[in-house]
Amino acid sequence: MAGGKRINELEIGQKEFVEKTISETDIYLFAGITGDLNPIHVNEEYAKNTFFKGRIAHGILTAGLVSTVIGMKLPGPGTIYMAQELKFTAPVRIGDTIKAEGEVIELNKEENIAVIKTTCTNQDGIVVLTGKATVKPPK
Repeated sequence: MAGGKRINELEIGQKEFVEKTISETDIYLFAGITGDLNPIHVNEEYAKNTFFKGRIAHGILTAGLVSTVIGMKLPGPGTIYMAQELKFTAPVRIGDTIKAEGEVIELNKEENIAVIKTTCTNQDGIVVLTGKATVKPPK
């Protein structure tokens, strides 16, 4: 696999994205891998009596799509994730198609650091996650 973009190949405003439809299987696999079996994610009877009126995906599962953008596209393979700020703004439900997007907003070429604005939206254009990632592109 080819390496990712180096710091001198990045520009302010540069964007990349990935899209994925969240399935029930995704939620159960994530719950099993992490041990987060919160009933809001895995128990419909419980979840339908909550504020959300049904199961929702783990917020960090959605944030994982941001990691895909960073690690595979912008800057891409070889990138080192240093920090991530996240704000969850709306629930993600089974069947939602999430678009995770990264946009370069800061570059520090001397220190080989890029800051990427991170946003996830659902198929209706509703923003479900915002944040920013601090990364070291490959050398």
